[in-house]
Amino acid sequence: MKIYDYVIIGTGVAGLNAARLIPKDKKVLILCKMSTWNCNTFWAQGGIASAVDENDIPIHINDTLTAGVNYNDKKTVELLSRKSISTIKNLIAAGMKFDVNEKGELAYTKEAAHSRNRILHADGDATGRMMHVFLLEHCEHVILTQSVVCDLLIKDDICYGVQYFTSETEQKVVYAHNTIIASGGVGSIYRYHTNSTANAGEIQGIIAEKNLPLKDMEMMQFHPTVVRGTNFARKPLLSEALRGEGAYIVDENGYRFLFDYHKDGELAPRDVVSRSIFDYNKKTGLGVFLSFETFEKKAFKKRFPNIYSNLKELGYELPFERVPISPAFHYSMGGIETTLEAKVKGMKNLYAIGEVACTGVHGANRLASNSLLEGLVFSEIAVETSLKENFKINPENYDKPIITYVRNKEIDKDIKDNLREIMWTHAGIVREPKNLEKSLEIIEGYLKQDVGRLLFLRLLTAKSILKSALERKKSLGAHYIKENE
Repeated sequence: MKIYDYVIIGTGVAGLNAARLIPKDKKVLILCKMSTWNCNTFWAQGGIASAVDENDIPIHINDTLTAGVNYNDKKTVELLSRKSISTIKNLIAAGMKFDVNEKGELAYTKEAAHSRNRILHADGDATGRMMHVFLLEHCEHVILTQSVVCDLLIKDDICYGVQYFTSETEQKVVYAHNTIIASGGVGSIYRYHTNSTANAGEIQGIIAEKNLPLKDMEMMQFHPTVVRGTNFARKPLLSEALRGEGAYIVDENGYRFLFDYHKDGELAPRDVVSRSIFDYNKKTGLGVFLSFETFEKKAFKKRFPNIYSNLKELGYELPFERVPISPAFHYSMGGIETTLEAKVKGMKNLYAIGEVACTGVHGANRLASNSLLEGLVFSEIAVETSLKENFKINPENYDKPIITYVRNKEIDKDIKDNLREIMWTHAGIVREPKNLEKSLEIIEGYLKQDVGRLLFLRLLTAKSILKSALERKKSLGAHYIKENE
């Protein structure tokens, strides 16, 4: 029986950075659900936050706590910020190139809810893509694409391996001394989202099925500015950086209504901006737009080349035209509960990093551009911990029979579509207890039907979100409860 030192699930920033940091003499297998570029990292337009220097660490910590409504785990936030400087330096030393100013110094910019310039970018508005390309180029381990994880082999708080689909009907099992989950969030269980279609929450469903801890699953972030009017589920994102550098939100009459909701207007925390747009549109019926009129065309094309070309393809000439916008699902603050060492709580050799994990760093609302940083920092911690502990499985002790699953069934499509509609309508920006209860009943009913394995896992994840939302009786950050009328 072949045993790997590591199996990594996912090829986003967290998974690939872990792979980069694992010594080359280790046997590593990386499982990728679709193609390597089909992940949230690749689509990330915004930058990566980092404390600029030692003096900025307490300010970055405070900004993160304030955005998270002080629901964050303070120790984790301190760890993130303190490691941010060395993490970025190490990445640059390895060859990653960030944008610089005319003096050749790192060009830090500002985004909403940050009290100073501390966001780094690469190729203007393609930070995620450039980082993803860099990490793929530095990956010396085997990546298996089209490998869809359908189970974790767990016994006595030890993860022995991973079971995955290689096609519609074929399944394989791989054994490993360490398993690192870096599979991303849950976007595809919502009707409108900014995520890769690979992010559908199956791994969170496996964790729920194994009775391992999921935390803060109600804390789902909705990005306030995505392009309206496109006919695909994954909506084109208009980066936070646009508002940080001068774009502003108006109604169809040109009125900047956000200041009626918050003193910081466009630069208020994401949950406030999303909810304000949602509320204003519902109350007035007026369309909402992002205006770029403060920008000069040449400077805009240089700073946001990809946004410029993508919107040109959709028929918009920036910065001269306003673009219709609405919020959409963007990011999971909740996920698999982990320790400061990036381990899944209660497990000896199972790690979770990046968006799939709930480290507690984001609290009730993620601060802009802390997500790529979290993926880098905690992937580094996971690798450091695993190398220090040098845990070894004994497969002879593992006698659990492997279950053969059916990947998809005929009834799945309609249920998937209904699931996405239910989650968007009732577990979205504004939630009502009576609708959450009804939605939970529907999901419980679906779980009793003879559905395919992947849909079953998505339904378990949806159930955990709905249950968590019902358990939190008062609004907090991204979780906004509208009382029954």
